[in-house]
Amino acid sequence: MSKWGERVKKVEQLAQSFTSNPLTTTYKPRLWPCQPSSVWKLFPRQSTAISFTKSCKEDVHVFALEKEETSLGQRIYLVTSYTELWHYYRTYKQSLMHCYEVIPEGAVCKLYFDLEFHRLSNSGADGKTMVSSLIEYVCGKLKEIYGIECSGKDVLNLDSSTEDKFSRHLIFNLPNAAFKDNIHVGRFIHAILQQVQSSQKVASALDSSAENTESAGEMTESPQTKRRKHEETDLSFLRVKNKDGQDSLFVDLGVYTRNRNFRLYKSSKVGKNAAFTVADDNKFSAKAGKGISREESIFLASLVCNVRIFFFVAISILFYVSTSVFQYNLFFDGIQGSIRRWNYFAAEQLLVYDIAKYRWCENVARFHKSNNIMIVVDLKDEVWYQKCHDPDCRNFRSSSYPLPQEICVSYIMTLDEEDQAYLMDDAGNIELSQAPHRTSQTTVCPTEESADKWGTDQDDQDYLESLDDFEQNSREISDDLLLICMADFDSR
Repeated sequence: MSKWGERVKKVEQLAQSFTSNPLTTTYKPRLWPCQPSSVWKLFPRQSTAISFTKSCKEDVHVFALEKEETSLGQRIYLVTSYTELWHYYRTYKQSLMHCYEVIPEGAVCKLYFDLEFHRLSNSGADGKTMVSSLIEYVCGKLKEIYGIECSGKDVLNLDSSTEDKFSRHLIFNLPNAAFKDNIHVGRFIHAILQQVQSSQKVASALDSSAENTESAGEMTESPQTKRRKHEETDLSFLRVKNKDGQDSLFVDLGVYTRNRNFRLYKSSKVGKNAAFTVADDNKFSAKAGKGISREESIFLASLVCNVRIFFFVAISILFYVSTSVFQYNLFFDGIQGSIRRWNYFAAEQLLVYDIAKYRWCENVARFHKSNNIMIVVDLKDEVWYQKCHDPDCRNFRSSSYPLPQEICVSYIMTLDEEDQAYLMDDAGNIELSQAPHRTSQTTVCPTEESADKWGTDQDDQDYLESLDDFEQNSREISDDLLLICMADFDSR
């Protein structure tokens, strides 16, 4: 074999070796420098995906995906950021064409509606007029109950209608207003539609009662009865028939449950071609920002949980500290403390809670007379401990206590091999992940080649060990450092 042939064979052997024993995980760059590190993880279970988001430093969310070849209703769950989802959503239309936003339990969200009726069973119904009337009625109730001024210009109106069914999604993008969670949204909608939800039996009973009253000689109705009838008449347009001819409601009241999956803008159901698009009678105008196209701004406005709040990583820890951690003598002598404020120090991965009305210090084993204490949560070491503001305890820290495993990153990572059952390749194909069988490292360098050209087996082993040690003891390699290294390499 020629020298060139031997060199080609050696390169092939090296490539095979590094494929079997990769040096690092695949590097996914930021979409652009101002964006956070990429997060794109797929899970077979919704609960695990939601748990992962709670431990993730980045602002990520859960989305449900349906695949054409899977059984009806089977979904996998994607965790990523809004920006990254949109980046791939517009590219991989085949893989991501059946996508749903997961509205997590307890998440702050917008007011939203799912509207539909069967066309054949409601031949006289005017869907557009019904939508307009509903928006006007809801805006009036928001003003009456909460003092919020809004109109149809604040409501994104999405259409997914077919010849058989009229279908709309309404998402209220209210200025500086949102609901605590979708359970509260459901309560609000049930309350304002209470009259129209009355059954035909109840309505008949009311009519019968009114007739009996008149026959008894009462020629006038009470103000409450008149108002009830007036409201019933106003909302009569919401009464529709389903495809079986049974009484139904234009508003789907079943979409306000915990961890609800709500279909996205530009997505369709599996086996269907009707994706949500902007309705031709939509009055909402999405404002395109810097670096954001009009299409992306519509997509962001359509997300029910896209509400600007600043309780990032501290939320789950805050809940834990305010409950479990305060078992730490919190109710000593009937004195109950509270969290006055909290700060997050990203570089050190520390959450510091200033405690009010509670001054018990482990250092002096008693209450301080005037100085409050602090609870420090170390996210890196996954423990919490007590410090205080008293000068005499400046260098003191209490014993460390472990955080619950369900909010620890290490616990989530132990589930990674089990739960990261799906992967998406560069072409957008989503498949079951296959863990390659690692082969033991073998000698791939011919002995006749000089060490100054190809190195030695020991060099390769030392390099792998050094790289492994670096990965275990270092944090993520920044983009700037990678660019500097590449520039230095190219200059040689």
